[in-house]
Amino acid sequence: MSQKTEQLLSLLDGQPVIPVLKIDDVDDAVPLARALARGGLRAVEITLRTAGALECIRRAATEVPEAIVGAGTILDAAQFDDAAKVGSRFIVSPGITHDLLLAASRSDVPLLPGAITPAEIMTARDAGLDFLKFFPAEQAGGAAFLKALASPFAGIRFCPTGGVSRNNVQDYLGLPNVVCVGGSWVAPDNLVRAKDWTAIEALAREAAGLRKG
Repeated sequence: MSQKTEQLLSLLDGQPVIPVLKIDDVDDAVPLARALARGGLRAVEITLRTAGALECIRRAATEVPEAIVGAGTILDAAQFDDAAKVGSRFIVSPGITHDLLLAASRSDVPLLPGAITPAEIMTARDAGLDFLKFFPAEQAGGAAFLKALASPFAGIRFCPTGGVSRNNVQDYLGLPNVVCVGGSWVAPDNLVRAKDWTAIEALAREAAGLRKG
């Protein structure tokens, strides 16, 4: 599993913000992924929160080769397998379970599982995972909580998601145990509905320019 973690980090390639996308219209998947990639955010997470999410992943993965398309809100092994079959390059889950770890162990697709409690973090560590999703970040204690985890869990790195915005993103990116953040502000619902890909590209370019530390 540790080898797959390095594979995932290589896919993200230093990208500071991973767009977290909930796409209602499958026809928006391709132009949205293209706009984000043009802005410098090639890796995107399409969440399984809509009926057409798997088709969105399939289309974006097939028709936007410059994008690195992952699947989010994966809750069980069946969803993991379905998302991998349609072209997901990485899988993101809000939590961690034995079944998800088993699905990840038999797949070439790397898993970014959610972990916010010490017990969950230790479970992930025992499975060989040292890069985790911290969700819901703001509601779970925010940057201050993550900072407190850095000492007892040295070597564990996080991607905080949930409540991360333009206003607080630097609080997270400034932490030594944060690799990147997940956020929806780079593709807000109103701009997606308006199909304003130019505005979304501009937001992506601004986010891509953020720096760690």
